[in-house]
Amino acid sequence: MTDRKNIRNVQEPGNDSGLSLRLRSVAALVSPGLRMADIGTDHAYVPIWLVQTGRIPGAVAADVNKGPLLRAWEHIREKGLEEQIETRLSDGFLALKPGEVESAVLAGMGGGLMIRILREGEETVRSLKECILQPQSETEKVRAFLLEEGFSFLEENMVLDDGKFYPMMKVRPPVQKKTGSGENVEERESSEQWTEEELRYGRLLLRQKNPVLREFLDREIRIKKQILLRLEGECPERTAKRKKEVEHELYCAEKGLKYYAMQRNNTGD
Repeated sequence: MTDRKNIRNVQEPGNDSGLSLRLRSVAALVSPGLRMADIGTDHAYVPIWLVQTGRIPGAVAADVNKGPLLRAWEHIREKGLEEQIETRLSDGFLALKPGEVESAVLAGMGGGLMIRILREGEETVRSLKECILQPQSETEKVRAFLLEEGFSFLEENMVLDDGKFYPMMKVRPPVQKKTGSGENVEERESSEQWTEEELRYGRLLLRQKNPVLREFLDREIRIKKQILLRLEGECPERTAKRKKEVEHELYCAEKGLKYYAMQRNNTGD
């Protein structure tokens, strides 16, 4: 379990690490002591902060583009961390071998790209102890993919940074175990089916009554209601499909908000 004290500390506004709140929160999900890979590293801010603070012993900063990788190397050299952080030109995990790292961060990329990277690097991904994921879009599809592939959800978080909401998650790939005959088999945690609102907003975020998610749901409900009011004054033939979509989105957001109502009822508020 991630140290909650560390999460609070890295999120303080006065933090001088150079990391945004989004990236500090992503970094806080990395388990201490694990060698990690930052996939799509850009400026290498996350591995630099993790090594500088002593949270991890070393890292691989990987990017598919030479320009960002050069910037990453310059930042690493400026901090004197060439011995602890290696840069590598890599499309996702393709230039990493299983066992080289124990943790991986994929942040700031679209959900579709994230799924492709996890699929194409499956052998290396399955050797990891954890993945820290922060998709910029299609988060519901990412969660559905992870569940289908047998990943276990360890922790979720959501932050509001510069007016935008960022969900993130820490997951564990299926555990590889050997049978008596020496065959490798996957040991998956059994779990009940996730509801639609849990896929949309995050089962752990909902169950833990995450306050930032509550703010996001309140905003979603307000926006969907405003859209429906506008659609009422337009031609029904042209807006029927859109109205149905918005009504369903409103329904899901209101179902998500019920998790917070249950908390108030249980505490007698």
